[in-house]
Amino acid sequence: MSAITDTSVMVEDKEEKGKRRRPAWEEQPTRVGLTAKGAILGIALLAILFPIWIVLITSLSDAETVNRAGGLVVWPDGISFDAYRELLSGGEVSRAMMVSIGVTVIGTTFSMVVSVLAAYGLSRIGSLWHRGLLFTLLATMFFGGAGIIPTYLLVQSLGLMNTYAALILPMAVNVFNILVLRAFFMNVGQEIIDSARIDGAGEFRILWQMVLPLSRAVLAVISLFYAVAYWGNWFAGFIYINDQEKLPLQNVLQQIVLANERPAGMAQIIGTGQISSISVQTAVMILALLPVAILSPFVQRHFKKGMLIGAVKG
Repeated sequence: MSAITDTSVMVEDKEEKGKRRRPAWEEQPTRVGLTAKGAILGIALLAILFPIWIVLITSLSDAETVNRAGGLVVWPDGISFDAYRELLSGGEVSRAMMVSIGVTVIGTTFSMVVSVLAAYGLSRIGSLWHRGLLFTLLATMFFGGAGIIPTYLLVQSLGLMNTYAALILPMAVNVFNILVLRAFFMNVGQEIIDSARIDGAGEFRILWQMVLPLSRAVLAVISLFYAVAYWGNWFAGFIYINDQEKLPLQNVLQQIVLANERPAGMAQIIGTGQISSISVQTAVMILALLPVAILSPFVQRHFKKGMLIGAVKG
């Protein structure tokens, strides 16, 4: 009888210890905890969206509303698209926007081609110079690459100064993106690749018809990373481009907002008070933000599958 009692006590002690050792994040959240989380997330969301709301409403306000508000407009008093209409009527901002779109599209395409080819080659164990190339890429991550001054001298020696190529080539390859693609490619079933080789397919055909269709999630995420980097790249235009007509949108935005310069062709209409200078500045901000805001929701569903799964399994 005593033995049974001792055994039951030991079992109860083990159960209590197991309960005590249960991690806090596995416990069911209390109502207070859920309320606190909701409040914190609500405050964070408000802190993010409220400035964007002010910028958007100010860009859609006429000069009288902006003057009456003393600057930024919090609540709309009528909607006016005059600032956008003038900015997109073929002037400096519309030209800079076309430059940014062209650089983003061409640069993202070029970067994805280079990154996919490099990642696929590095994912095939035993390929030519596999280990040496992999360690070379990893070394650039630890030591920060060539640096600003050597990169500038290289671009200058290649005759790329004041060209669109200077906005693309210096940032065409991102080692982190290549490693994520490599990790994902390594998880493609070897039996699929072996069956394709038995059917006589070469490496390029295997990559194009077998590997890439299975990697759409990670390709979408990495493409978004490259596109956002090209679209928001202000530094390359600042140090490599001297011609005002070749500047991308981010550099024109800096001139309008920070240097308080008026876009070419709009000085008279702003000076007469038909359009507020602040409305023009905020309209340029919205134009710079719009492509990323449109693309992000479509790629958001691929983030978990494309980034986390590929990175963890690799």
